[in-house]
Amino acid sequence: MGDVTADAGFLEAPPRANEWRRFSRVFFQRKLVVFGLAILALLVISAIFAPWLAPYDPYVGKLSDSLAQPSWKYLLGTDIQGRDTLSRLIFGARTALIVGFGTTAVAAVIGTILGLVAGFFGGIVNIIIMRAMDTLMGFPMLLLALLISAVLGSGIQNVIIALAVATLPGYARVMHGLTLSVRENDYIMAERAMGANNRRVMVNHILPNTLPPMIVLITLQLGGIILAEAGLSFLGIGITPPGAAWGSMVNDGYRFLLSSPILSFAPGLAIMLVVFAFSMVGDGLRDALDPRLRGII
Repeated sequence: MGDVTADAGFLEAPPRANEWRRFSRVFFQRKLVVFGLAILALLVISAIFAPWLAPYDPYVGKLSDSLAQPSWKYLLGTDIQGRDTLSRLIFGARTALIVGFGTTAVAAVIGTILGLVAGFFGGIVNIIIMRAMDTLMGFPMLLLALLISAVLGSGIQNVIIALAVATLPGYARVMHGLTLSVRENDYIMAERAMGANNRRVMVNHILPNTLPPMIVLITLQLGGIILAEAGLSFLGIGITPPGAAWGSMVNDGYRFLLSSPILSFAPGLAIMLVVFAFSMVGDGLRDALDPRLRGII
């Protein structure tokens, strides 16, 4: 009985438990990652509970309170139309989250499929898909989104479409490279030799092995997408007033930098913090999931 008890103390933890323990240790050891998670948690809470957190209607103001300075009544003051800046900032978080995750969902799914198909089948399929992606990548991301938005017009759906098209090639190219490296592994060759069809190989073997780098890429891209949406809104072709968007808020307050700097400073700071948070969390995921990705993604 003593031997059994002694041996039981040396039983190894299940592999999944060990993996989760290692992931948690690496991911949470950096204070900046924890700080980034706190910012993103605040963003999500603000977006979900915006109607209850905002003290005023973000779309309606009182002209008598136009350009009011920060006070107990209006913690961040009001804009030229008397709308509460804090309320618009909170609803702007919802806009940022919708555009960020909406764009990422569309671009990541389509880009992953295109990159997977091109890398797996090769030949003419690879040439057609990747040359199309190269053509899109010939344009700077923001410029391409700007051109598409100018054609489609303003509005949250059009912004998502424009940014999805502009960021799609990045996902396709990364997935293409990952597929090329994974498909030559011995276990993939053995699976195909045993008669496994292409769909089974792609879904059961290639996709799971390429998932960690794609998760890292998605996280890092989210901050860039929110920044791009803010840029489009600042230029007046993204989310336009009376819609609440941080970029348009910066533009609206730009004329009053001397008298009411908070109008541009508050949304500008929100953009900076959210982009920083996604960058830190993305770096943490990269180091925790696969440190070899450092310098690649």
